[in-house]
Amino acid sequence: MKRIPQLIALIASLGLPVAAIAEQPNTSGLAKHFRSVEGWKFVSSVEVHDSADTFSSTSGASGNDEVLLNGDKFDRSIPYLYTANEFGDVSLRMEFTIPKNSNSGVYFMGRYEIQVYDSFGKENVDYSDLGGLYQRWIDDQSLPLEQRGYEGVAPNSNASKAPGQWQTMEVVFRAPRFDHAGKKIENAKFISVKINGKLVHENIEAKGPTRAHPLKDEASTGPIAIQGDHGPIAIRRFEVTPLTL
Repeated sequence: MKRIPQLIALIASLGLPVAAIAEQPNTSGLAKHFRSVEGWKFVSSVEVHDSADTFSSTSGASGNDEVLLNGDKFDRSIPYLYTANEFGDVSLRMEFTIPKNSNSGVYFMGRYEIQVYDSFGKENVDYSDLGGLYQRWIDDQSLPLEQRGYEGVAPNSNASKAPGQWQTMEVVFRAPRFDHAGKKIENAKFISVKINGKLVHENIEAKGPTRAHPLKDEASTGPIAIQGDHGPIAIRRFEVTPLTL
């Protein structure tokens, strides 16, 4: 049962400003997961109209805004979201939606990306489609572009929903292992990746950080990072659980 009207009445009877409580957004606990949500915004809903590549978002008059959005349209200035905590072995369940042709990604430990992309209706998927383990990258400008990417892994099927629909990503991730001298002895591994309940990866290794990884070295822990500057993405649930695998 909602008791906001009674609470507002009580505050008013105490001579306190009612607007102070009325204007506080209900973020459903999303904000607590991240170091900062600066550059992103909370809205009450997002919609996609007529297969547009942008969102139409609204904010509720009550401040009951529960969706975290990086923007209604593509904007290169939007920063990554980083989790407040760092993780090694971890599970993640995220509910998200994107408009047509949008592009984002979830970087485990800030280094290993599972791709978010509008792949709806695509017959042949590759590493750059929704659920793909993104390719690694050789930063050598003497090589042609087609020779600089390597080791990406395509999802085993296309589980993408239509733009504007809410989708789920569920991941169980095992961090790389290091010896006492700091030398890596086991690669990072995605134990499972599910998109909309469908298993698209099982026990695949990430032999090193993937392209555009925001953190540049490998380590035993790191934050989860969500790409904000490649296209619109809205998030309404983000559940992360540390594991020991």
